[in-house]
Amino acid sequence: MREVAVIGIGQVKVGEHWDKSLRQLAAEAILKALEDAGVERVDLLYVGNMLSGVVAGQEHLGAAVADFAGLRTLEAFKVEAADASGAAALRQGYIAVAGGLADFVVVCGVEKMTEVPPAEIISALGLGTDGEYERAHGITLTALYALLMRRYMHEYGYEFRDFAAFPVNAHRNAVNNPYAMFRRAISEEAFVRAKMVAAPVNLLDSSPVADGAAAVVLAPLDYAEKHLSKPVVRIAASTAATDALALHDREDPLWLKAAYLSAQRAYAMARITPEDVDFFELHDASSVMAALSLEAAGLAERGKGLRLAMEGEISLRGRIPVSTMGGLKARGNPAGATGVYQAVEAVLQLRHEAGANQVEGARVGMIQNLGGTGATAVTHILERVT
Repeated sequence: MREVAVIGIGQVKVGEHWDKSLRQLAAEAILKALEDAGVERVDLLYVGNMLSGVVAGQEHLGAAVADFAGLRTLEAFKVEAADASGAAALRQGYIAVAGGLADFVVVCGVEKMTEVPPAEIISALGLGTDGEYERAHGITLTALYALLMRRYMHEYGYEFRDFAAFPVNAHRNAVNNPYAMFRRAISEEAFVRAKMVAAPVNLLDSSPVADGAAAVVLAPLDYAEKHLSKPVVRIAASTAATDALALHDREDPLWLKAAYLSAQRAYAMARITPEDVDFFELHDASSVMAALSLEAAGLAERGKGLRLAMEGEISLRGRIPVSTMGGLKARGNPAGATGVYQAVEAVLQLRHEAGANQVEGARVGMIQNLGGTGATAVTHILERVT
């Protein structure tokens, strides 16, 4: 297997893009990534997307995006794994380069979610849950997060107010991210007073649906070391795992088994331990998911993921910074694009180009993208080489 580097990154601002189509957003991010990489040749395109068929009315997305981005005739495919589609596409791109099947691979994550009524997008997001045993009975993804939140409070003795630490941190970091949807800080009191969506999950605990696109260009590490003038970032690990689709079928609903397995495989592949990780871009679709992700990744003991946030250890100067550019909560969560946004943000940190949000001396970053309530987990570890 060859070692793989990220040689180019591109992203568009997350938000409501009424004037741009799905393919326009994707092409914009791809062209930025190709310019950053300084390459014209592309062998393969993977497009991470969750909802193009049911929301944007467009399947056959690989060909559609390749055509519009000026990459016509290219081998191109859509990759879908619910909310983890972006990271799943990144993993496919990694496999292609590592296996010698391609030298230059573009991975794009794109989603357009804001042009349909809220009820429709809520229903569409439920497609990432169990259709027969969860969605068919009317439960939403947010309601499942609410069940987890209530159980977490019951098991570990926390109060609702304690969960504010995650969104407060995310919004504080998003202030300095020009690509974030919500560039404003929030307070603990504002969190507590926010309107309920599915009690106890409220508006300031939920990541917003959004439009967006992000892209990376992958190439063999030896090419990057010879040709790049910017710092070289390699993908030290790329792993994935699955768990029961329905929350009620899990051995323990408060244990993200797929996230644990993919993280452990990633540590082994990168030959590091959790203590070596300088920052963690996690899947903070809800604050309870952020707490559970920290625990599953071995960065906090069970029941202590929330405590880590409450003590300020997830801040940019903390023990394990998370959501360094705002995360899903404040940067925004354009579903199938989120995993690629995480990759772009990790590269910015490792190149030391994150500006006011720079994690000092960052050399190893981990990103983890979850599908549904964690039935799919895709983990990547990125490392600064030079």
